[in-house]
Amino acid sequence: MNQSNNNQNPGKALLITLSVIYVLVHLIFINQYDYFRDELYYIACGNHLAFGYVDQPPFVALIAFISTRLFGESLFAIRIFSVLAGGMTVFVTGKITKQLGGSLFAQALSGLMVMFAPVYLFMFHILSMNSFDILFWALAIFVLVKIITTGNSKHWLWFGVVIGIGFENKISILFLLFGLAVGLILTPNRKYLKDKYFWYGAAIAFLISLPYLIWEIVISFPTLEFMRNASSFKNASISPLNFLKEQMLDMHPISLLISLGGLYFLFFTKSGKQFRMFGWMYLAIFIFLMSTRSKVYYISPVYPLLFSFGAIAIESFVRRFNQKWIRPVSVTLLILLGAVTAPMALPCLPVEDFISYSRTLGITPEVGEKNKPGILPQYYADMFGWENMAKQVAKVYNSLSPEAQRRCSIFTINYGEAAAIDFFGKKFGLPNAICGHNSYWHWGYDTTRTQFMIIIGGDEENHMKTFREVYIAGMITSKYAMPYESNIPIYLCTGLKVDFKEVWQKVRFYI
Repeated sequence: MNQSNNNQNPGKALLITLSVIYVLVHLIFINQYDYFRDELYYIACGNHLAFGYVDQPPFVALIAFISTRLFGESLFAIRIFSVLAGGMTVFVTGKITKQLGGSLFAQALSGLMVMFAPVYLFMFHILSMNSFDILFWALAIFVLVKIITTGNSKHWLWFGVVIGIGFENKISILFLLFGLAVGLILTPNRKYLKDKYFWYGAAIAFLISLPYLIWEIVISFPTLEFMRNASSFKNASISPLNFLKEQMLDMHPISLLISLGGLYFLFFTKSGKQFRMFGWMYLAIFIFLMSTRSKVYYISPVYPLLFSFGAIAIESFVRRFNQKWIRPVSVTLLILLGAVTAPMALPCLPVEDFISYSRTLGITPEVGEKNKPGILPQYYADMFGWENMAKQVAKVYNSLSPEAQRRCSIFTINYGEAAAIDFFGKKFGLPNAICGHNSYWHWGYDTTRTQFMIIIGGDEENHMKTFREVYIAGMITSKYAMPYESNIPIYLCTGLKVDFKEVWQKVRFYI
């Protein structure tokens, strides 16, 4: 027993150390840039708790509610749970590797690959569904590995718990279930389809998911409309070749090479035969997402699986051919290249320094949507301009008489602008915004505030259809924001010409 404890403790201590380092690195730079667009929206959702939202299940809104009530509304308060999810993912990935029989080196290598994956660096830095999605996938994969390595089918019950909670966070965990179905069918592990605990686990997952599913039914499946519109009008199409290229950039070139070694281990080695289900799982998910031209990061949660098998493959190669030099070289390359790419995903540089750095590397801003890029990549650009937007709107609002203010609403074109008004407008005395975008439309409007309206952006001619008087009362500019969030007019509109109930039905859009 003592020897067993000695064998376990070094690995556990190592993984805890890596996890703590990862968390601390994020905390050092937690205040470097401002609030991200979606973070402000999640805070707004947390102030309107429900069993679902047009563009996401309820989990992330609940996290926003808890964090703001416990810690306040600082960047640390908003982001701490995502950062901790990152540390936990490092730990769980190492535990997956250990469960597969990996050495201390293999456990450390798989954890380091999580730490230096650029896409994870960003996702774990902000409050996001994606940060918890990655963790839930890792936990689900860990349970699957335990089922395969121990033969204990009772673990399907825990798998059901993880999947159910994961579905309440982001429905893309269904991609994992799709891959699992393919992996089970194509391997002898299909035997579990006859196991009662497999179906008990499925029932648990369904029951946990039920509140959100009922919400979707009651609201007439708004998320399906949201997904169709996003695919048709918002998300940029990506070719299979670019999908492959982006995998290398998102996951780190060295990590991707090691992951390919993991695939080789799964499909072409005797030791990997027991785990071949996971190889088919990855390929099924990869082919499906690539063929449907999904956003590249949708596949990112599956990579802790390949990181673990890749680390096992490296360790097996070292032992078989006695090539011990591979260990320090692989870790050194991973860290060095990771340090070079880190500023592209973690806001560790002042913004002007980042711009100079990205130009030096020859990397130009890109967007994953059908929008014109700015001087920053979209994921950084969406951290700028929000407080200034609220400040400029406040100048217009405060120019009104007290009576006009009581009868005035602030209407925005999208949820990011609305959430910024709600969050930053408090210090300027602004009322909460109204908006037709996604869940904001369901939160409605104040019927006593329709005679005057401050509208951010849009078309003056279109506003004239609703109001008798429309004029530009201000302008919003931001050097670093996305182009569509800069140089936009602030309209002051008065003299409502139609019943605003009719207007409200027309402004709803899910995208």
